[in-house]
Amino acid sequence: MNVLIAGAGRLGAEIAHVLSTSGNTVTVVDPEQMRLDALRDRFDARLVLGDASEAAVQARAHAGHAALVVAATGRDEDNLVISLIAKRHFGVSRVAARVNDDDNAWLFDHHWGVDVAVPAATPLVSLIEEATGARDTVALMRLSSAGVGIIETTITEESSSAGRPLGHVALPEGTMVATVVREGQPTAPRPDLVLRPGDELLLVSHAAREQEIHSAFQ
Repeated sequence: MNVLIAGAGRLGAEIAHVLSTSGNTVTVVDPEQMRLDALRDRFDARLVLGDASEAAVQARAHAGHAALVVAATGRDEDNLVISLIAKRHFGVSRVAARVNDDDNAWLFDHHWGVDVAVPAATPLVSLIEEATGARDTVALMRLSSAGVGIIETTITEESSSAGRPLGHVALPEGTMVATVVREGQPTAPRPDLVLRPGDELLLVSHAAREQEIHSAFQ
């Protein structure tokens, strides 16, 4: 998936990090060269200098080819303009925008081109899930310094693992289930725990990719 992220601050950088290490093609736009330079050795992304609230800059960043635009700057007015340009001018199918001031939340809707409005206090994991529209398996975080990935998958009615004990699911080497969230409550991942539709599993692995986890459970 091609993703354009406006804003190379802490939030934008972390989103770019997670999505780029999950196999997506990421472009990060920021008006400050210093912030872009700080990202060069962290992950693989195209870096574009400029203000994403300008259509010409979004054009240079190839917004027209993006499946997702994330407006993650620290200014609500900028995020709204970025969203509007991405949606109306470049026809981006999915636009997510950070809401820095709760008093401005009412503005972040389809009138401004926003598909997903995310409050600033939203955890990174939830923001990425909302922004990407993930409904099944998504890399939530890759702790590059430790070489560990945290991956989530959700059991559905169609999942091959539904109705089976957790211990009967063959996991990729170097992978373990950290917890099973059932009806909003974390549950110990016992081998005899029978998986149900709606269960959300959080797995930790140093090597497995999302597709491998998907194949094991889905």
